Amino acid sequence: MELPQKLDSKFRYILVAAKRARQLQAGARPLIQSTSKRLTRVAQQEVMAGLVPFELFAPATGENDKNKKQKGR
Repeated sequence: MELPQKLDSKFRYILVAAKRARQLQAGARPLIQSTSKRLTRVAQQEVMAGLVPFELFAPATGENDKNKKQKGR
């Protein structure tokens, strides 16, 4: 399976598509025309086409954990 360039893993692809499928189930309009009536498949097609915006955040550095440990002493 080929992933869009912005996605770094299959796991992230599933998360983004699942969130979009929930939006479609709640009444959001599809961003593409699809022959499929299944909203999960429509969401997958939208993600593969790069039409679903999402943001990747940098991992936490752990500085908050260090500050919490120092305050607790």
